[in-house]
Amino acid sequence: MVLGRSLRNHNTTKQLVVLIGPHVAEPCRAMLSSIYDEVCVVDILDSGDTAHLALMKRPDLGVTFTKLHCWTLTHYTKCVFMDADTLVLSNIDELFEREELSAAPDPGWPDCFNSGVFVFKPSNETYRSLMTHCTENGSFDGEFCIIIIIIPLRCECVLSMRVPLRYECVFDGSPGQEQAAAVQN
Repeated sequence: MVLGRSLRNHNTTKQLVVLIGPHVAEPCRAMLSSIYDEVCVVDILDSGDTAHLALMKRPDLGVTFTKLHCWTLTHYTKCVFMDADTLVLSNIDELFEREELSAAPDPGWPDCFNSGVFVFKPSNETYRSLMTHCTENGSFDGEFCIIIIIIPLRCECVLSMRVPLRYECVFDGSPGQEQAAAVQN
């Protein structure tokens, strides 16, 4: 709800869509409907790769395959995916002018993009390819490296594809990190 409200507060001109699991209670769905233009109920997709996710100490990434459902929003020509825990601090409509799979760099290893905010073009063909790859191969990081494998782009994408880091500030709690992020903005 914070994401939707922050987008509205910064006067987005775009339609807002939220993907939710079937477990979300009706009162919450009603509140989401008051903020978002479209509320889509999707199945939860779990990678089932507890061993690799445990090595990364990120068991929470197991269900991030669920975001792959965003590619089924084919009644839109271009979208910007934003994780539910994203707080928007200014209007982001300019992201719609960027190329597909433009995303902020991930500050960790490997040198990939962070999938918390990215531009994409909905496509049932891409969705099927992503789902097939997930079923057959899984993903060590939850979801994003499979996206860059299936879509004909790679981690080594041209710099013009990178969205400025200000769109994806990730805090791990390290002392002084807040000041470093402020300098980036």
